Amino acid sequence: MSLAVVIVSFNALEHLRACLQSAELNCPARIVVADNGSSDGSAEMVRREFPSVIVDVDPSNPGYGAGGNRGIRHCGSADVLLLNSDTRLRPGALGALERYLNEHPRAGIVGPRLLSPEGLLERSCFRFPSPLRPPLREDPVDRVLMHIPWLGERCLAGWSHDGPRIVPWVTGAALIIRRRTFDAVGGFDESFFMYGEEIDLCYRARQCGWETHFAPVADVIHVGAVSTRQRRAVMLAQGWTSAMQFYRRHYSGIGLATAWSVMAAAMVLRIVRDTVRLALAVNERRRRHLAENMAAWRLAVDREIHSGRRARSAE
Repeated sequence: MSLAVVIVSFNALEHLRACLQSAELNCPARIVVADNGSSDGSAEMVRREFPSVIVDVDPSNPGYGAGGNRGIRHCGSADVLLLNSDTRLRPGALGALERYLNEHPRAGIVGPRLLSPEGLLERSCFRFPSPLRPPLREDPVDRVLMHIPWLGERCLAGWSHDGPRIVPWVTGAALIIRRRTFDAVGGFDESFFMYGEEIDLCYRARQCGWETHFAPVADVIHVGAVSTRQRRAVMLAQGWTSAMQFYRRHYSGIGLATAWSVMAAAMVLRIVRDTVRLALAVNERRRRHLAENMAAWRLAVDREIHSGRRARSAE
């Protein structure tokens, strides 16, 4: 096996242990854990229970993309399967993905099929954001199109995920990254702390002539949100911050202004929606959930105001 495995982890000890056990069963060329400053003993557990695994710890928690870059640098020239710590590889998954990569020389990034622990499909292929269509996983237009029989399989949201396909981008929970592609684009943009880094990577890879593929030749179990739910409101806000960061990275002029207007309108609608829901909610758990949402939207707005001030000061 020539593929290496890199796992980015933050305070997910038990999930990390299970992920490492599943990775070892696939016999990769190397396993690296990029720990982003966990305080739950994750690094110590890996060193104690998995002595052949390389552990790279950055106590400053620089984000997912930065962790991925650190881990991949330990892998020499090997192609890499980058994993979230809350994933599990099925036996034979790595070999199937390596064969797919070898059979498709223009594929620079390959995403396997993601399943929940209950075996349900996790949709993982999406269109690139555009100024008029923000990077929302639940796109309202797609929700309509996916129920139209002759459009469902053409629409990424409604597609059955049962065959290989060239796609714009795939979610970063599990990604095969060809090392030549990684080097050509300079790795992940580390200014993305969380969310959006895989969109940006696939976007820049396409600009360099590489393709991104979805390949259901292997299934990966994904628990989901193990690290991010620890700071749910902050992570919700981070999603919007990263979306605007993507637009600033790849758009300017009218395109950027349009994207900002659309994102601002979407944010206002969410604030109004959740304000009404909070006023009507009786269940205490529901009220806490909505209060977290409101805190997230306020934080996102505050961040955007400060970003605008910094941009004006730099002019």
